[in-house]
Amino acid sequence: MDDDGTKRFFQDRETGRRIVKVFQGEWYVSCIDEIISTILGSCISACIRDPLTKVGGINHFLLPYGDMEQDSAKKTRDAGLPTRYGNFAMEQLINEILKRGGDRKRLEVKVFGGGNVLAGGMDIGHKNADFIEDYLSNEGLKVVSKSLRGVHPRMIRYFPESGKVMVRTVDPTRAQTIAQQEYKKRIRIAEKQPEGDIELFD
Repeated sequence: MDDDGTKRFFQDRETGRRIVKVFQGEWYVSCIDEIISTILGSCISACIRDPLTKVGGINHFLLPYGDMEQDSAKKTRDAGLPTRYGNFAMEQLINEILKRGGDRKRLEVKVFGGGNVLAGGMDIGHKNADFIEDYLSNEGLKVVSKSLRGVHPRMIRYFPESGKVMVRTVDPTRAQTIAQQEYKKRIRIAEKQPEGDIELFD
């Protein structure tokens, strides 16, 4: 259990592998035979891997850009905030892979999410999708797979050792719940308030 009572490590019943859940604003890097899992509505996850060293990881961000000075001033209060922004989340994930022996020239990227899951709301998902496509193009990173935009949430299971990704759409009855949770997170970021108690979807 984490400090907030959230369980993030599970055992996959079929394969026996450990499953690691990654939540909004988080990232995780691994080189062992485990599964990294997350659920995306309008958020984006990038799965990045060096196929030679087999070091790979995933992030999960809510918004495209953040301000470095504002977020640096807030790190003592909410250390997870910067990586809720795409520009920070991508930099953090790539740097961690490089620290563990990855080579930037070999990196392979798979990106997912950016759905317009909240009917009548701001189309944050498509803005996130536009951001990640522009970022990857500008950085010259190799994109080998993507599933972006649309209207349905996605569940991602990433296998860093092999680079395999399993994607499935989430039951539409859960879409509104996921969208509302992401919306509440974005409001707290915009208002620069402490996160407080937020229910994380299972």
